[in-house]
Amino acid sequence: MSRWIITIIIFSIVFLLIEIYAFQAIRTLTKSRIIRWIWIIISLAVYINFAYTIFSTPRSAGQTVGFQFASGLLITFLIPKIVLMLILFGEDVVRVLVKTFSYLSPGETNDFAGRRAFISKVALGIAAIPFASFLYGIWQGRYNYKVLKYQLTFNDLPDAFDGFKITQISDIHSGSFTNKEKIKYGVDLINEQQSDLMLFTGDIVNNKAEEMNDWIDIFKELKAPFGKYSILGNHDYGDYVKWEKPEDKVSNFQAVKDIHPKIGFDLLLDEHRYIEKDGQKLALIGVENWGKGFNQAGNLDKASSQVNKDDFKILMTHDPSHWEYKVKQDDFNYHLTLSGHTHGLQMGIEIPGFFRWSPSQYVYKQWAGLYSEFGRFINVNRGFGYHAFPGRVGIWPEITVIELKKGVNNA
Repeated sequence: MSRWIITIIIFSIVFLLIEIYAFQAIRTLTKSRIIRWIWIIISLAVYINFAYTIFSTPRSAGQTVGFQFASGLLITFLIPKIVLMLILFGEDVVRVLVKTFSYLSPGETNDFAGRRAFISKVALGIAAIPFASFLYGIWQGRYNYKVLKYQLTFNDLPDAFDGFKITQISDIHSGSFTNKEKIKYGVDLINEQQSDLMLFTGDIVNNKAEEMNDWIDIFKELKAPFGKYSILGNHDYGDYVKWEKPEDKVSNFQAVKDIHPKIGFDLLLDEHRYIEKDGQKLALIGVENWGKGFNQAGNLDKASSQVNKDDFKILMTHDPSHWEYKVKQDDFNYHLTLSGHTHGLQMGIEIPGFFRWSPSQYVYKQWAGLYSEFGRFINVNRGFGYHAFPGRVGIWPEITVIELKKGVNNA
């Protein structure tokens, strides 16, 4: 038996258990056959829609949106059902323990049916929270742009750059977009920050250059007096598409790179640029994608080969694992690193200044926001767009504004 078949069987069993427990909650609360059948029909429709999308013909740029909505619909219905299963399974464990104890202590009775109904009501109430959250995340959350502002102080910042403002955006993922009015609103919000420099840290498309065709006119309106610079992300290489011919992938990659000048960005491919102001300068370094365990195209040594060690340096690298494994302890001293990639998994809980959690943190040590070690900083932008899941829940799309200040390093 092939590994693929075994995987399908395992997932089928897991999904079947989830559905059985979820249906138990409905059956316990209502005797209406209509409601029960509506529940069954909706559940089947969600699975069939997802399966059809997965096994249909290879996805083009337009079909990618359909795939994302099919997966989003599945997640929206599946997560609450998992909540139901966990609660009811826990109640089943308690029931077994109580029954075992009752056999040892004859004469005691327990109202299991009444308790099951109560637990089912509680479970459905709790499950309604993620269900409503995911619906909101798809409907509005993906456009709920947040401007996050930081002020970073460095003792070796050139005097001319005291108060210099940088806007960072990341992970546009244009192949996921469907609403021009909302995207234009996000671009206008970026321009409202009136930063001196604009930096984009990769993933301009999901897979194909053509995904950006309808959005070039909007993104070329981005403005920054000291220039706009960009790098590539892992999705920009076309690695997640089955190409008919190797030449197709090569031509697509070139077309992705050609997008950047069309929207006024200077794409850095293991290169550097000096940003000059009042006779002083800082070094901007951009590397190709470098990820822990995959697509390590970036060459930091090459990108920095003509930069002086004493220069104030800003590094753009898409994947924050690069900073963790290669950059943060490098004695070349990259003062500020800007990354994206994680999206904060587009879901989690975040109360600014108090608490934040996302499954992303179990994969990436630096998964969202500002971090510092060894006197150096990294900011991991949560992304402007969205991918795979067509929404955001608790982890909102981000526009980062960083103001550089001269003074005692606050890393």
